[in-house]
Amino acid sequence: MLYWLFYEKLYHVFTPFRVFQYSTFRTAFASLSALFLCIMLGPWLIAKLRAFQIGQYIREEGPKSHMKKAGTPTMGGLLIVISIVVPTLLWANLRNPYVWIAMFGLVAFGCIGFVDDYAKIRRKQNLGLTAGRKILMQVVVALSVGFILLLLHAQKMYSTSMNIPFLKTFKPDLLIETWIHNPWTYPLAFIGFYAFITFIIVGSSNAVNLTDGLDGLAIGLMIVASGAMTILTYVTGHAKFAEYLDLARLPGASELTVFCASVTGASLGFLWYNAHPAEIFMGDVGSLALGGSLAVVAVLIKQEILLAFIGGVYVLEALSVILQVGSYKLRGKRIFKMAPLHHHFEALGWPESKIIVRFWILGLIMALFALTTLKLR
Repeated sequence: MLYWLFYEKLYHVFTPFRVFQYSTFRTAFASLSALFLCIMLGPWLIAKLRAFQIGQYIREEGPKSHMKKAGTPTMGGLLIVISIVVPTLLWANLRNPYVWIAMFGLVAFGCIGFVDDYAKIRRKQNLGLTAGRKILMQVVVALSVGFILLLLHAQKMYSTSMNIPFLKTFKPDLLIETWIHNPWTYPLAFIGFYAFITFIIVGSSNAVNLTDGLDGLAIGLMIVASGAMTILTYVTGHAKFAEYLDLARLPGASELTVFCASVTGASLGFLWYNAHPAEIFMGDVGSLALGGSLAVVAVLIKQEILLAFIGGVYVLEALSVILQVGSYKLRGKRIFKMAPLHHHFEALGWPESKIIVRFWILGLIMALFALTTLKLR
């Protein structure tokens, strides 16, 4: 909105307003706006959640030390979503379709999380939507994103080729009919495209959700991940950087830096209240929204594979649950003392604060490694 007002409408009246044309300028202010908006609205929302008795219900099979957290205000993800959407609307070029797709992913997954959190509060237990219903709703959103991307692909505004870490010239196309010239393969190509997009988006959303189990853990990792995505979106949308790094360039992707910077700022602001001991929890409305929107951005800029490194700790947390459940069903034995992985270290006697900081450090290392792969190819 400010881009339209100050650059497109008032630039010719007052030439210093041309600074609004630069995505770097708007990215910085979007991040700061999200940070301060989240910090300012935090006390008000915490008070409202307490007034409505919207508190966290702790699962009985979880660590006993978490029982003291029962009643802590939850659904703080509402604060995160608002603090991302408002700065994005203020500072981004709203004629850019990629910005709207990213916000659609954020809000849609946030709505799923809201329904899940509301069900827990209504039932007064840590059981919201069934796993099947939640996954189904997530799949519908992911398929909707995939459909929009195919529409953009038809208008040559989106490429279905992928960037592969460490491989410079190998860029497989998700729509395999572009390299297999056989009409009979077309249905298979579209099924493969939708399946891959859905796996990435739904998997990312649930991975962040599973990681949200300790004070500040998931949101601290999101600061690192969204910061890395801010860099990636900028270089993907920059002609010279994209050519130098041999990336599949997406013209206009630099506007996604405004969105990613808003995610970073909002995450920093939320950490102010979510740091140990937490005054508020993000709930599913926050974790599903953040994970889903991060994946949508990765799909837009063709860094789906690199997302696994940027969100490496999220991936490890999700894998620990998959391995634990699979091992117990197949062998009747557990691999970890408790899953997700952070609970395993709690069971080993690690203090909560030490687990959080060490996981943050690991997340930072993996994100930095992901960024180095841009050149090491």
